[in-house]
Amino acid sequence: MSAKTYEVRTYGCQMNVHDSERLSGLLEDAGYVRAPEGTAEGDADVVVFNTCAVRENADNKLYGNLGRLAPMKTKRPGMQIAVGGCLAQKDRDTIVKRAPWVDVVFGTHNIGKLPVLLERARIQEEAQVEIAESLEAFPSTLPTRRESAYAAWVSISVGCNNTCTFCIVPALRGKEEDRRPGDILAEIETLVSEGVCEITLLGQNVNAYGSDLGDREAFSKLLRACGEIEGLERVRFTSPHPRDFTDDVIAAMAETPNVMHQLHMPLQSGSDTVLKAMRRSYRQERFLGIIEKVRAAMPDAAISTDIIVGFPGETEEDFEQTMHVVREARFANAFTFQYSKRPGTPAATMEGQIPKEVVQARYERLVALQEEISWDENKKQVGRTLEVMVSEGEGRKDGATHRLSGRAPDNRLVHFNPSLRGLNDQRSTKPDEPVRPGDVVTVEITYAAPHHLLAEGPARAVRRTRAGDAWEKRTAAAAPKQAGVMLGIPTIGAPAPTPAPAATGCGCD
Repeated sequence: MSAKTYEVRTYGCQMNVHDSERLSGLLEDAGYVRAPEGTAEGDADVVVFNTCAVRENADNKLYGNLGRLAPMKTKRPGMQIAVGGCLAQKDRDTIVKRAPWVDVVFGTHNIGKLPVLLERARIQEEAQVEIAESLEAFPSTLPTRRESAYAAWVSISVGCNNTCTFCIVPALRGKEEDRRPGDILAEIETLVSEGVCEITLLGQNVNAYGSDLGDREAFSKLLRACGEIEGLERVRFTSPHPRDFTDDVIAAMAETPNVMHQLHMPLQSGSDTVLKAMRRSYRQERFLGIIEKVRAAMPDAAISTDIIVGFPGETEEDFEQTMHVVREARFANAFTFQYSKRPGTPAATMEGQIPKEVVQARYERLVALQEEISWDENKKQVGRTLEVMVSEGEGRKDGATHRLSGRAPDNRLVHFNPSLRGLNDQRSTKPDEPVRPGDVVTVEITYAAPHHLLAEGPARAVRRTRAGDAWEKRTAAAAPKQAGVMLGIPTIGAPAPTPAPAATGCGCD
């Protein structure tokens, strides 16, 4: 009898992406196998929705997807559907009432119960709804199916102590709980021993780490400790909060060689009036002061941000203050959002909701300004020689252009020519050795676009890494299974470009 297959569909922020890795690990630990790439909708034996609740239409999207599966489930009596994540934590029994064909509903605090709940639903032939009110076990203790052979998320905390009026996450994820530094470092060391060479420290408010431990400098100490791990080449973190971004963190970034000079610092608004209404505990002067200090310590730092346009009560003058900060900060890129009501948040019922056409016009002006700045900042990279860590799946046109893609140390996306220049460098690959995800390629940037860089000449050198070896081993292990039950070749690449998940996630830091 062949093993049951599963599919996990993920919506939302980096936390959800990493939680989905754990859900996959739990299911595989219980004997399920991932449905092959290209499996038709409804053909997996178990479909898990890992949901997000921060968008106004999040529930409509979920119920639309559930509705499409209903007739498929009728035709396949053994099929099971599970709903977890933030929307499940918020709506609870409502999900089963609106979609009675759902078998399991679980929350953000008890994802480890999924296999048990699926089995219980099968035996009892009725829906299982189990929502824990507090964290039962730190998620990092659960089995994890990593999506990348060379880059990994590492959670250092869960929950958030902030009360931003546009964000529902603290109500669904709970108060901040920090992991012990020794546990974090042990997980990183294990990952490195398996071939991982890049890690991203993950937290809802990552640089508030230590508030639960009683150590205000715990985060900077953690960054420095990462610098002592042999074989760990790149360290990133997301997402910090300006309130907690202290000078010791800047010093740790500047002085720890494997901590990348890349920072995602959510602005949300440049107006002090709007920031106060958002319950953001900093003001424009404080934000720009952080940017100035980061650039003084790391002139090459690439800084990105999140911005919300059209928050309730935002005037034209308020919006111009946001434009002013964008001009002053010169972000490498910005993830811009038109304000949308998050059900259950104070902002959703505030007076002064901005008309859609006004929000749209402001949004377009902001995007045009940031596009211009991003392009100008990228043009400064032309002529530079960069070490690019090769990824897979980030260059949509790579197949047609015969290019490869990867990330520079500052997280800029680089498309490059994989052919090699003839150099007497023992670290370089031979002509018949392919460049693999996880390997590091030295290239010269010849062209800049607003959202990527291009290296059109031959690569100067390619350093084959243990991470590339790990990717090759994993791919080879998966390939022979294609004739039978296939595990699915993993999606390789760094966890989504550090700020990218915010485009579909909380934008709440």
